[in-house]
Amino acid sequence: MALAGRRAAVFLDKDGTLIENVPYNVRPELMKLAPGADSLLRMLADAGFALVVVSNQSGVARGMFEASALDAVEQRLRELVEAAGARLAGVYWCTHHPKALDPALRDCTCRKPAAGMLLRAADELDLDLASSWMVGDILDDVEAGNRAGVRTVLLDIGNETEWVRSPMRIPTATVSDLHSAATIIVRARVPAGIQS
Repeated sequence: MALAGRRAAVFLDKDGTLIENVPYNVRPELMKLAPGADSLLRMLADAGFALVVVSNQSGVARGMFEASALDAVEQRLRELVEAAGARLAGVYWCTHHPKALDPALRDCTCRKPAAGMLLRAADELDLDLASSWMVGDILDDVEAGNRAGVRTVLLDIGNETEWVRSPMRIPTATVSDLHSAATIIVRARVPAGIQS
């Protein structure tokens, strides 16, 4: 059960999970929902989850685009999610990278696999982490979720290439499509013995 007054959330990685992966893209017209994302979004919204995007955007730190370019990306993301029948409670970016051109953009606590974006969202949106989930396509997403104290789903579609394992990088579940991820999350929310 979620803490009184707090909502359960599903934290979603953006590129390669919710949106088809176009590396370092800030052109809204190139953004498309990933296969199965519309089903995932509707199922999670219908189950009452707050939907929150948490995304590393190191293109800012690498000097590839300005942070202000993410405003149009967020707007398009919200439009795509609303067209699928859901609504985003929040969008959080990490614009840092250890090899940033600007030393001020090198160190942070938000870049996944750190949990900073999830913790900030939980504080600002009044979310119950113990009842929440993280869905992502690489083990850095899983580690960020585990560090934040949420359950995790790895979308194993070939985007993880390093497979560096550790106890913090073990997902609660591994799936090959977003519909399966949504099914696991929604079923886990229904208390035992109660059927819809």
